[in-house]
Amino acid sequence: MTRRVSGFLLALAAFMIFEWVDLGFNLQDGHETSFYVVHGVLIAVNIILALVLGTVGVRAWKRGRP
Repeated sequence: MTRRVSGFLLALAAFMIFEWVDLGFNLQDGHETSFYVVHGVLIAVNIILALVLGTVGVRAWKRGRP
């Protein structure tokens, strides 16, 4: 994997973490519990995916070719 692709993965992972954490803080009160459960699961799954992408990106960056 090239460093360009690994840099893209790192940028994507950072964006995903920022976006979903921001969404979590911006959820408004007044919804049903199921709304918060669904969005909580979405946030958790996307943060886990971002961490996996970040790990792959870091490993590829370290041994990548220019």
